[in-house]
Amino acid sequence: MHLRLDPSAPEPIYEQIRARLAEQILQGDLAAGEALPSIRALARDLRVSVITTTRAYNELVADGLVDAVRGKGVFIRAQQPEQLRARALGRIDDALAEALRTARTAGIDDEELCDRLAGLLEEDDR
Repeated sequence: MHLRLDPSAPEPIYEQIRARLAEQILQGDLAAGEALPSIRALARDLRVSVITTTRAYNELVADGLVDAVRGKGVFIRAQQPEQLRARALGRIDDALAEALRTARTAGIDDEELCDRLAGLLEEDDR
């Protein structure tokens, strides 16, 4: 399995792995019931630590996107659209709350914070 990772990115490698796999699951590229590569195989393919892939898989289990079956592997969980939306909104709310706390601490006003979000949205549309 090929996942695009950026060692110089600010997010940890395990989070990059989790995010890329979650994206593939949510887009339907990985189907319900499909097995993910073993932790060791993925670590070898990506040239990362087994601990890193273990943490990424544990995060996917916590996100409710996969099921870990002892002795068998990790499998894509069937997703209900409303559950996916609720989970995504929860993660968005958490990220926005963190951004707001950071902005308040740094003395950034609401208008500038909104402008920065609008800028990100514009960049994403390109």
